[in-house]
Amino acid sequence: MGLLNKIFGTYSEREVKRIIPIVDRIEELDSTMKALSDDDLKAKTAEFKKRLENGETLDDILVESFAVVREASSRVLGLKHFREQLIGGIVLHQGRISEMKTGEGKTLVATLPSYLNALTGKGVHIVTVNDYLATRDAKQMGELYGFLGLTTGVIVHDLNQQQRQDAYNADVTYGTNNEFGFDYLRDNMVIYKEERVQRKLNFCIVDEVDSILIDEARTPLIISGEGEKSTEFYRVADNFAKMLKKEDDFTIDEKTNSAILTEVGVEKAEKYFHLDNYADPSNMEIQHHVAQALKANALMKKDKDYMVKDGEVIIVDEFTGRLMEGRRYSDGLHQAIEAKEAVKVQKESKTLATITFQNYFRIYDKLSGMTGTALTEENEFREIYGLDVVVIPTHKPIKRSDLPDLIYKTEKAKFDAVVEDIAETHKKGQPILVGTVSIEKSELLSDLLKKKRIPHQVLNAKYHEQEAEIISHAGEKGMVTIATNMAGRGTDIKLGEGVVELDGLKIIGTERHESRRIDNQLRGRSGRQGDPGISRFYVSLEDDLMRIFGSDKLKGMVDRLGLGDDEAIESKMVSSAIENAQKKVEGNNFDIRKTLLQYDDVMNQQREIIYKQRSEVLEGEDMKDQIQNMIKELISNSVDAHITGLEENLEEDIEKLLNYLYDIYLPKDAVTLDELKVLSNDEIKEKLLNIATDLYAKKEEEFSSEQMREIERVILLRIVDTKWMDHIDSMEHLKQGIGLRAYRQQDPVQAYQMEGSDMFDEMIANIQAETVKYLFHVEIERRPERERVNKEVTTNYESENIVKKPVRRKEKKIGRNDPCPCGSGKKYKDCCGRKA
Repeated sequence: MGLLNKIFGTYSEREVKRIIPIVDRIEELDSTMKALSDDDLKAKTAEFKKRLENGETLDDILVESFAVVREASSRVLGLKHFREQLIGGIVLHQGRISEMKTGEGKTLVATLPSYLNALTGKGVHIVTVNDYLATRDAKQMGELYGFLGLTTGVIVHDLNQQQRQDAYNADVTYGTNNEFGFDYLRDNMVIYKEERVQRKLNFCIVDEVDSILIDEARTPLIISGEGEKSTEFYRVADNFAKMLKKEDDFTIDEKTNSAILTEVGVEKAEKYFHLDNYADPSNMEIQHHVAQALKANALMKKDKDYMVKDGEVIIVDEFTGRLMEGRRYSDGLHQAIEAKEAVKVQKESKTLATITFQNYFRIYDKLSGMTGTALTEENEFREIYGLDVVVIPTHKPIKRSDLPDLIYKTEKAKFDAVVEDIAETHKKGQPILVGTVSIEKSELLSDLLKKKRIPHQVLNAKYHEQEAEIISHAGEKGMVTIATNMAGRGTDIKLGEGVVELDGLKIIGTERHESRRIDNQLRGRSGRQGDPGISRFYVSLEDDLMRIFGSDKLKGMVDRLGLGDDEAIESKMVSSAIENAQKKVEGNNFDIRKTLLQYDDVMNQQREIIYKQRSEVLEGEDMKDQIQNMIKELISNSVDAHITGLEENLEEDIEKLLNYLYDIYLPKDAVTLDELKVLSNDEIKEKLLNIATDLYAKKEEEFSSEQMREIERVILLRIVDTKWMDHIDSMEHLKQGIGLRAYRQQDPVQAYQMEGSDMFDEMIANIQAETVKYLFHVEIERRPERERVNKEVTTNYESENIVKKPVRRKEKKIGRNDPCPCGSGKKYKDCCGRKA
């Protein structure tokens, strides 16, 4: 590969060569743009928009638009994009990753493709690693966009809905990956379209792309909410179910694996829960709890369907008889069984929405990114995101000297040597930036420097604004700055007066990180824009990387060199062995991220279906055809499930079918058993469908078509949300337990895909049945309104600059004098608590 690269050049060199002619054309327009007045230059924006409307493409106007931004930047910011920045901008516009070294002006580079792509009016998102950088960049670059007639928005933590909508409606919007991702999830939880804040995701430039798309890709975004109003209500429903008698109060339908209340049972429920009409949609929650309590008591058999082990209900696999660790029955059935068995009823909080960064960023029509270090993860960018990496040449040659690693036997010897190096360098006034892998190691080094009375600053990526300020001075004479890897990222370190003569900024790495990319980031903070600089890493055999991943061969190599406790070696062989250890860790981490994505891809397909359905409802689309299809499918599936085709069972099968459909929509006098038993299955379906269609038409007359359409949307939205949130929770439990399947020679990802698919199908069937049932039972004076099925309590990412109050998730036990959870308005002791 090395020889071929020498002959043909690297991939990046070949790609840059193809872009150079475009850059030449941009530069040729320089004198033309300079000659324009401010007003003429500003007028170019309206001209470009007009040309796009008339059929030209973004590529057609790229050369002129980049030339316009370049000249405007020179006038407004006093900064003129140089050739390498133009190359970087073109690469970003092409939907790729620009690898540009620290100090090459990535923030300015992003203005070129942002302006060009914003001309379509569809919006551009620029994603940064923290609120401080988003605000800083939006303010600085917003002056340039404003001069050219474009608007700029910034999304930070404490904005209200209107402020977020305004920021997203701007031409260019800056913000963090967390804020963009959570807003996407929240937009898919709203109940009116006007509440959504984001537009369709169009073009995204991710700054520090390796940090966001790789380092943070292992933690999905999760919005959590309150659990059921009260897990106590599962016990209340369980007490009611235990009072009921089979046949008198309920019948069992094994075909649909459900237990259905008889008329007598319904009367008992109305009396027990103090209801006027049990079937009313406003009593949806009580009906749900009762249905699951009945199922748990009448159909689910201990030691056959589940076992109770150490106070937990564990599902038994019906085919293998094995325990299915981590899997929970969905839709509240698991809690109903827990109530039945008098063990702790789980789930005081609930996942309402979740997505991985990988799947969020893949939604954008076009994605690009920039960073100083992407090449080592090129395979991952290409495989996961379809992004290739183009290394952009530096504006001036790099003069930094990267010295070989110094290797010590013990961590103590290594840190003694680091302190000695800092003391010697500090004496002559050369500034030093010391990189550590953790806050703990930063503090250890700080203590050692205090003993030597060497003044220094310690940064640990907690306070971005102050850190950016401190790190910007790290290149001044006599400064000693200790920083964890992420501290002050995104801020340039400019050299102070007289520092060039002292060989520039010295970088000392106190340990090799498990990723070569992070080491390269630390090195890259020195030697910006052709400045001099020095970098050196100190390593010991006791470092985590060496201890865990260093091979015995490496330890043997050091032993053969007869290294004393406080001696160091410089060895190319040892350095390459360290790099191999890093490659091994990078490979392991990639596999972990890939597996996470394989799991989330299952959820992602399901999420897309549900979010599309929600979007149609919110957009006010006519759902009548969908509802009619649901009714048709429900009737067809019910007939197929109940009627086996065996003549001797026919009457019993039809009776069970009718009982099942009485619960959903069928009036008792609508059709008789005798009428149906002489018909074929297809004829039965047709007859039952005709009855349903007539009843539905009458229901529509009762309300009016317009009202009926809104009722359909309200009920569908409520049921989809309820079932989807339960499903997310069930899938999470499934994932937690699925890893144990590997011990049974079963591929966990494959098992998750298969079982997750079955669970999704079951959820869709439940959505159909409940939607149809509630629509047929809705009454004119109790018309349902849109309401959220759950309220967000917390997310799993706290904003960097905000300390949130702790979320108390422990559920308070219902007191005797508290309102009853059934919603009757009475005290618990006078209502359901009497029977508890």
